[in-house]
Amino acid sequence: MSSVRRLLSPRTAAAFCALGTSALLLTACAGAETTRADVAAAAPTSPSAGTASPTGATTSPSGTATGPSATSTSLTDDRAEREALVPKAKVTWDKAADTAVKEVSGGKLTEIELTRASGENASPTGSPTGSPTETGAAPTPSAGSPVWAAEVAASDGTVHEVHVDAVTGKVFRSRTDSDQSADDKSEIADRLSRADRTPEQAAKVATDKTDGTVTAVKLDENDDQRLVWMVDVVTTGDWNKTTYAVDAGNGKILGEDVDRD
Repeated sequence: MSSVRRLLSPRTAAAFCALGTSALLLTACAGAETTRADVAAAAPTSPSAGTASPTGATTSPSGTATGPSATSTSLTDDRAEREALVPKAKVTWDKAADTAVKEVSGGKLTEIELTRASGENASPTGSPTGSPTETGAAPTPSAGSPVWAAEVAASDGTVHEVHVDAVTGKVFRSRTDSDQSADDKSEIADRLSRADRTPEQAAKVATDKTDGTVTAVKLDENDDQRLVWMVDVVTTGDWNKTTYAVDAGNGKILGEDVDRD
């Protein structure tokens, strides 16, 4: 037998070549798409420029915060308390002190401080110490209201605790301190006899140095056993408290401490 060998025409060969080339291109393209997808999945994400951070600041492409600071300054607890309490007091310390002193015959102020009404100083009866005076007493202020807690000593050194409403200026509690010993009374009487400067004079010395609101005045002795009036002055701009030790004899400032806490 004889075999016949057929050859492809040039046009048919060209068609086969074209089909083969297309198949190779499709395979290459599919491989490229797979590579790009793999790279995209593996690449870490990064915040885009202008994205706001949790603190309100924006982040630049380099990671530097722009705009408002991430940390904002705020008042400490004590300064926030002063900011909340001091403006509520409509009666100044000296007016409250004058009212308190009138509650005690021949009395002199030894201490006064702006504080808040609590369960204790809103309840004149049933106190574990002293004998509260209720006759003609004003209504007790609600808990948290500003009050002036004063201590007034009689000529023999007996201390009377007198609380004055810092809004109305009325006395709502007055009692003697029955826990005082004879030595305690003698010491108080001696201090008052040696105090040539009044609490009002000491407060003026302090406020001449620092313009602010007087929130406390107390007759005491410093570390050098010098008799002093301790005067607290609160500045309403930053709500810091400056305590001055004013010599109760000559009125000179012996010490100064600023409380920024």
